[in-house]
Amino acid sequence: MNRKAQAVWHGNGKNGKGALTSQSTVLSNANYGFGSRFEDGPGTNPEELLAAAHAGCFTMALAFALERAGHTADELKTEAVVSLEKDGDGFKISRSALTLTAKVPGLDDAAFGPIADGAKKGCPVSKLFNAEITLNWTLVQ
Repeated sequence: MNRKAQAVWHGNGKNGKGALTSQSTVLSNANYGFGSRFEDGPGTNPEELLAAAHAGCFTMALAFALERAGHTADELKTEAVVSLEKDGDGFKISRSALTLTAKVPGLDDAAFGPIADGAKKGCPVSKLFNAEITLNWTLVQ
């Protein structure tokens, strides 16, 4: 299985403008540039897209892991915060912090924790990152 996206850039680094398009066209010439990456300007940026990918991948991996354990979630809600920090003359993605609120009937904290941790480690996007990945979760009844 292969998925594609395309980036087009015009101009220099700080004043240039870019556009991102995904194979599914969920992104179709989505604006990105210096302002949307390093400031709070309009448009998207690679870190935001990685955060969405990590949140989605982990949450789906957790749903499958819960199913294998005989449970179905009423709701899994995950936020991912991807951190970009200075690294010498450039930057690096240093961390992806997952915060999960889960409603899973019939499951207690002791049973849920290892399932959630396994999903965090097993998610393909987690395996892609060369960064610290943390998970804070709350199981609500």
